[in-house]
Amino acid sequence: MAGKFSGGAGGEEELEEKSLNYCWLPYLSGYKPLPMPSLPTPIISAEELYPLTGQSDLLILDCRHNLFDTGAGRRLWAEAALPGAQYLHLDEDLSGPILPGQTGRHPLPETADFAAVMGKLGLEAATYVVVYDDKGGGIAARLWWMLMALGHERVAVLDGGIQAWEAAGYPLLPGKERTGAPTQPRFPNGDFPGTCDRAQTDKLRQDPAFTLIDSRTAPRYRGEEEPIDPVAGHIEGAINLPWPDNLKDGKLRPREELRERFAVLQAEARQNVFYCGSGVTACHNILAYHYAYGEMPGLYPGSWSEWLIG
Repeated sequence: MAGKFSGGAGGEEELEEKSLNYCWLPYLSGYKPLPMPSLPTPIISAEELYPLTGQSDLLILDCRHNLFDTGAGRRLWAEAALPGAQYLHLDEDLSGPILPGQTGRHPLPETADFAAVMGKLGLEAATYVVVYDDKGGGIAARLWWMLMALGHERVAVLDGGIQAWEAAGYPLLPGKERTGAPTQPRFPNGDFPGTCDRAQTDKLRQDPAFTLIDSRTAPRYRGEEEPIDPVAGHIEGAINLPWPDNLKDGKLRPREELRERFAVLQAEARQNVFYCGSGVTACHNILAYHYAYGEMPGLYPGSWSEWLIG
């Protein structure tokens, strides 16, 4: 299953053949393959989570976020959250600094900075992390992916989010910050393997061994509307699989339905790379794909907002 990757003026670079259980991408600019995770499922139901609350090795993280009111998520957490849940802010905790003219809207943070954030929350190697939001996992999946990519595989997304928790009749409490001593997490996988930068994405979109998938809604993909970024449209060569279609009644669709949805990506022996507007909701497609097949496709974290920079 080895292929060729166009190296432009520098010729072609041979792609190293990988197991079908691994996402493999060209070894360019220090890229490292993303290991196959060992957890059998990336989601947990409210009914499964409730009996675990209060355990010392459980860390529940609230990721609610509103792109147009960036303080709303923290306010909601302070008012009512899952018992013991800590809050992580998409812009402040799950993203690095925006560099004008260089990065998209939500660049990945430095691994050391993210480790410090997680250390304040008491993360250890044995900690089981459950992440949730109020958008079907569209934000929480970013944190799920970050932990998985760095090698902390004991992480799951609460299926149905806080709405499913409330619907089950489970309690909500005002958010309260952790006051314990920080830990020093050690992530075994280095600096977010399984990602592509802009130059790599530009090459792979032209390579028949790869499929580039836009995870935004169809109107944004078609360029009919663009509520966030200055220019509408999509990366040339990308197909569209909108992330909200992974959901049914606010929860992740059954595996069989997700396999039907992603069948177009399995029809040919290609490697798949997802993007969105800023590297957030594309992670939901990766979550759903992993749930369906047990594989981890690639991510272009800069996504459309970085691609526009040129």
